[in-house]
Amino acid sequence: MWETDIKYGWIAGEHRFFFLMSIIDVFDRAIVTYHLGLSCKAKDLVQITQEALMKRQLFGKANRPVMRSDNGPQFISHRFAEACEQFEMVHERIPPKTPNKNAHIESFHAILESECYQRHEFENYQHAYEVVIGFIHNYNHNRIHGSIYDMSPYEYKDAIKLGIAKPKEIKV
Repeated sequence: MWETDIKYGWIAGEHRFFFLMSIIDVFDRAIVTYHLGLSCKAKDLVQITQEALMKRQLFGKANRPVMRSDNGPQFISHRFAEACEQFEMVHERIPPKTPNKNAHIESFHAILESECYQRHEFENYQHAYEVVIGFIHNYNHNRIHGSIYDMSPYEYKDAIKLGIAKPKEIKV
């Protein structure tokens, strides 16, 4: 199961918003990939979905993750529906006003807000870009998660591969 959503941030020095659209793998809590830009469109969602499948080496495999999202315009677009069909993925949309059904990506966005956005006043887009990608890198490689044996997402994934840790059962 993958979850996706969009979180916007404010660039104080330019008086405009930027957008982060990310995909989280519910199993290991890693941000598989993301789009960070001054706009956020269906084509960007298609691109990061394809990139996520490539990063996880899932093309040519029978089982693909289910992609869960809310009902934002990017997620209900024909372009994304066609891409899901092409990528042989199931897209599951949560009912309106039920963000708890997309809890993992919502939790990541809450952490991003409190530990990144609120701690920085972005001067320009380049500054926001550098800080946010640094935060995501740290989140994936260093930040421990109580739900995965107090490991980072990448440590947990490696521990599972090596047989050091037993996979946790996830209720979705």
